[in-house]
Amino acid sequence: MKLNAQQHLAYCTNIHPAETWEETFQVLQTDVLAVRDRVSPNQPYAIGLRLSAQAASELIGPDGKNLRLFKAWLIEENCYVFTINGFPYGAFHGTHVKEKVYQPDWSSEERLTYTNNLFIIIAELCPEESGGSVSSLPGSFKEFEADEELIFSNLYSCAQLIEMLSLENGKDLHLGLEPEPLGHFENTEETLTFFERFSAWCVSNRKSAELLKRRVGINYDTCHFALEFDDCHTALEKFASAGLRISKIHLSNALTFDPQNSEALEAIRQFDEPTYLHQVIIKGDTLTRFKDLPLFFKALQTEDFKLETPCEARCHFHVPLYSEPLAPLGSTLDHAESALLYLREHPETCPHLEIETYTWGVLPQHLQKPLTDQISAEYEWVLNHR
Repeated sequence: MKLNAQQHLAYCTNIHPAETWEETFQVLQTDVLAVRDRVSPNQPYAIGLRLSAQAASELIGPDGKNLRLFKAWLIEENCYVFTINGFPYGAFHGTHVKEKVYQPDWSSEERLTYTNNLFIIIAELCPEESGGSVSSLPGSFKEFEADEELIFSNLYSCAQLIEMLSLENGKDLHLGLEPEPLGHFENTEETLTFFERFSAWCVSNRKSAELLKRRVGINYDTCHFALEFDDCHTALEKFASAGLRISKIHLSNALTFDPQNSEALEAIRQFDEPTYLHQVIIKGDTLTRFKDLPLFFKALQTEDFKLETPCEARCHFHVPLYSEPLAPLGSTLDHAESALLYLREHPETCPHLEIETYTWGVLPQHLQKPLTDQISAEYEWVLNHR
């Protein structure tokens, strides 16, 4: 839906298990329209599409039939697509995802081909007025020690295709790389230095740094930057000063807890589940990072790990925007609120907003309710805070 003359809001359909195009389209015809009928029955409804590599390939198809039928369906249902989540390449539900969500990374041809397909799709689907964005991983995962030269080369090749499609279709298309804890770059400073290196690579390889700035930017996830203990307004001001594009803003929320409180430790154990990575970052005088909740709990049992006093821990587990977790846990909701405040003051910062709580299926029971109710409540929260 349109929030105002400049901004569009959707929720990301990565919440729904679907890996083939047939499964994805079924979700759109049922779950997504149920949300539309609840939150936006009388105006054009925006869909934040998630497509796996398989679904994207099937949607394009050898003859383009599926894509033509989908465009006709969007018109018929008064819907439009302005953004695609291209972070998860393959299966994203009901399996051991963890760090596999970063595979293949941007050092691989598979990631480039997949993302190129997404841009071919979004160039066809998005309205000229909104333009189109695709979000993707922050290059790679730190543990992979990926070749950054290959990351730059593949990202630049993608930027060239984005430029060509933008000019051919008369639409503003852009890629947003999404910093995340323990990603190849994960916080404000690492993001700035990554793009500095990327720009220098362009110059040394006789590529256009201006094309890069036009077509490749940042997918700012309020959960992820809050986990890093970064201040929202400071981060967005620094990106603006560096001339970096904010391609999309993910409105999402993370857990906070006191790691020295036994009740809080017991409460956070409810969120230790086997599907996704739940990175933990602890702030004392410095930041201490753990790849996943089980590794944090293991460290607590070792004699050589000492918590600073005082300290605060934050855990990468997306929880609802509209509901604070039960005490003694807390959330980073103030970061999402801060982002919306910044956008009110600087509406030109970013045209694309997406609600992205993908963890409904693995939330503890006390946070569960029917899916349409969950998503509708998140829309209501955003609309009340815009």
